[in-house]
Amino acid sequence: MTMPKEDMNTVRVLRGLENSESSVRLKAALAMGTTPDQRFVGTLIERCAIEPEFSVREALTWALTRHSADVVVPELIAELRSERTGTRMQTQPEREARAQAKARTQARSQALHTLSKIGDRRAWPAITRELLTDADDEVARSAWRAAVVLVPEGEEGELAEVLAAQFGRGERETQLSLSRALIALGKVSEPILRAAMTHPDPVVRQHAIATDRLSRDPDAGFEFAIEEAKRIVALGPENQGTQENHGNHGNHGNHGSQGSQGSQGSQEGSKKC
Repeated sequence: MTMPKEDMNTVRVLRGLENSESSVRLKAALAMGTTPDQRFVGTLIERCAIEPEFSVREALTWALTRHSADVVVPELIAELRSERTGTRMQTQPEREARAQAKARTQARSQALHTLSKIGDRRAWPAITRELLTDADDEVARSAWRAAVVLVPEGEEGELAEVLAAQFGRGERETQLSLSRALIALGKVSEPILRAAMTHPDPVVRQHAIATDRLSRDPDAGFEFAIEEAKRIVALGPENQGTQENHGNHGNHGNHGSQGSQGSQGSQEGSKKC
C-alpha cells in the first residue's frame, strides 16, 4: 500500500531532525514551523533537549511558537516538570549519566526560553522559585527571562525580591542577565535595589550598584557600570551616598572621557544575553 504524499513528507521532515548535518536539521525545523502540524510538537520539544547547535535550537523554538499555544504550552510545562532522566542515573555508566544530566538541563532551559517567546501567561505557575534559583546558571537565566515576560500584574514585587536575593551570583554574563531582568520589572525593583546597595556583602553591594547604574544609563554598558561600582564599594559605605550623588550628576560628563569604554561595554553586553 502506497503511503499518502502528506505522510511521506511528514516522515521525511521528522527524519531530517535526526540528520548528522546541522544544515539539514535546520531546514527540517524551519519546515516544521512553516507548515505547523501538532504531530511535530513532541518531536520538536524532544530535540530541544539534545540539539548541540545554537542556530538549530533557535529554529526549533521558532517552530514551536508557530504551533497552537493550547498544544505547545502544556507540553513545555510537562517538560519543565519531567524527571524522566533522573530516576535511572545511579544504575547507568557515569558517561551516560552525565549526558542525560546535560540533556535535562538543556531541556529545561530551552522549554523556559520557548515559553518566554510564546508569552502565554497560563505558564506562569510553572515558573517556580526552584527554577528561578536553579543551581545551573543557564536554567536560572532562562527562568529569569521567562518570569519577566509572564509575571501577572501585581506579582512583580515578589518576583523582584526572589531575583534580588541572587545579587552577586555567577560570572558577568549571569550577572548581566539578572540586572536586565530586575530593570525590566520597572519601579517595583527600585526599593529592593536600594536595599541591596547597602548590603553587608561587598559582592552583592557591587552588583546592586552596577544594576542601578545600568538602569540610569543603559548606554554606558555593564562593564563600565561594574567598574564604577567596584570603585564605590572600595571607598566604603560611609562614602557611598556622596559618590552616588556625584555619579548621578557626573555620569553624562564621564562619557566624554569614557565614551570608548562605555561603547565597548555596551557592545559586550549586547553580545551576551
